[in-house]
Amino acid sequence: MLSESSAAVVTATLPVVRAHGEAITGRFYQRMFDAHPDLLDLFNRGNQATGAQKAALASAVVAYAAHLTGDTGLPWGPILDRIAHKHASLGITATQYPIVGRHLLAAVGEVLGDAVTPEVAAAWDEVYWLLACELIAREARLYAGAGVPEGGPVWRDWRVTGRTRKSADVVSLTLAPAGGGTAPGFTPGEYVSVAVDLDGGRGQQIRQYSLSGRPGADQWRITVKRVRGEGGAPDGMVSGHLHDRVTVGDTLRLSPAFGDVDATGGDGPLLLVSAGIGLTPAMATLAHLADRDPGRRVTLAHADRDAEAHALRAELPALQQRLPNLAVQLWYLDAAGADLPGLKAEVSAGLIDPDRLPLPAGAAVHLCGPIAFMNLVRGNLLRRGVPAERIAYEVFGPGMLPG
Repeated sequence: MLSESSAAVVTATLPVVRAHGEAITGRFYQRMFDAHPDLLDLFNRGNQATGAQKAALASAVVAYAAHLTGDTGLPWGPILDRIAHKHASLGITATQYPIVGRHLLAAVGEVLGDAVTPEVAAAWDEVYWLLACELIAREARLYAGAGVPEGGPVWRDWRVTGRTRKSADVVSLTLAPAGGGTAPGFTPGEYVSVAVDLDGGRGQQIRQYSLSGRPGADQWRITVKRVRGEGGAPDGMVSGHLHDRVTVGDTLRLSPAFGDVDATGGDGPLLLVSAGIGLTPAMATLAHLADRDPGRRVTLAHADRDAEAHALRAELPALQQRLPNLAVQLWYLDAAGADLPGLKAEVSAGLIDPDRLPLPAGAAVHLCGPIAFMNLVRGNLLRRGVPAERIAYEVFGPGMLPG
């Protein structure tokens, strides 16, 4: 808990820190990378370029301070869990937290100037270290559960055993441990980080990809969409590398499987809602249920540009044969040529209509797709009475959904 004296200072200064949050975190990243350029290898340069990373850090620190002072009723445990899983997938270590703390508190002083008295600096330092200690403890438990030795490397070499193009912009890679043996099991909804060395000595970049294959299989599968920059954003460095440079026989560095979301949602009715490449955890879930609970009542609702862009679509007829209670709803912006032999599906033209999603009593929901898409669907489900705790979702990149 925050000390009484610090709580009073943080409460008084929280509005000012909130108002200048992105300026503080922007200065923080500049300071830290100038002093420790090696840490650039841990951060998504696309999110740095767009400002998404600094906005996420600012909101997280401010939200945690509000939580400590009782200024918000937001449940903090799930947020900490999500951050810890992301950190573990990047190989963040306890020794890096003092570096972050030093530069973050220095940035507060540089942005707010004389307003940062010794008492203010000490109070916000206490906030930071309470947050850091909670994350360090969670991350230590995650590493232990994944079999990572204390202080040992997170990354392992995996060999690319197969490569299949699933659409013009999507490729699936199957992977086996380079040292032999079978792949560890995973829970549908978990993801792995892939670390690649960029051409021309530009350093390392890391991205997370949901495991899209069958849990319990001898090998893992990831399904990667090429990220094409829009609105001034850069093209995806890692997705472009995996599409253009990686072939069968190559070696990739992968983290263990992490992720705070179980896409199977218990054992009652299940609604899987996805858009674009967000279908990957849903496909792992369907493969898992085909093995473990084939009679379960499941609806897959997926939105995409058209049938050709719908990756992994060809796997649905076989899954539907093994899952007799699987209903499929598809929304394509261009629904021409949407029929697929062997697939029983309700196909609609245009954007997804959340009002048409079935909601049997007690249904669990899993969402994965662009932020705007998930906000639309989640808002509709909340208005229709689905409790927030029964709506699981995954955000790849900084942040969480509002509320």
